[in-house]
Amino acid sequence: MIWYGHGQVEPRWLACLLLLVVVTRLPMLKLNKVARWAVIGAIILAAIAVWANMLLPLKLYPALVSCVMLAVFAYSLRFPPTVIERLALLREPILHPRVVFYTRRVTQIWCVFFVINGAIAFVTAWWASEAVWLLYTGFISYILMGVLFGGELLYRPRFKRLNHI
Repeated sequence: MIWYGHGQVEPRWLACLLLLVVVTRLPMLKLNKVARWAVIGAIILAAIAVWANMLLPLKLYPALVSCVMLAVFAYSLRFPPTVIERLALLREPILHPRVVFYTRRVTQIWCVFFVINGAIAFVTAWWASEAVWLLYTGFISYILMGVLFGGELLYRPRFKRLNHI
């Protein structure tokens, strides 16, 4: 939306549109604590964009998403089962201890990804051109997520074979 509206519409109107989307969808969502904080953060960024008529708060949204995802994954490392282990438990109700260790490691890798992704999103929002920010947050970051997800998906059978699971 920012990509289409940038240069065409004032930032405050883009932010109003985002607020409208959030407010209309909010009643339909079942939000846990983390999701509530993410929504509150998004509303605050959009409100600042409306008030100041600045694009920067809207550009910070991808960094906020990475922070929220990092918080979710890191929290699950501190208070298991990890996010990845929970997903694995959906397929297999009992996991081998090596699989639990593996899912913990994958969760840690995602945490590193979210730190790096969030940092790049933050830096490009503040100091890069809109074109660079849009390229990274709207394309490159999704490609990197797909590569990480796909790489793990391709590695998983090898892990199972090597560990006789």
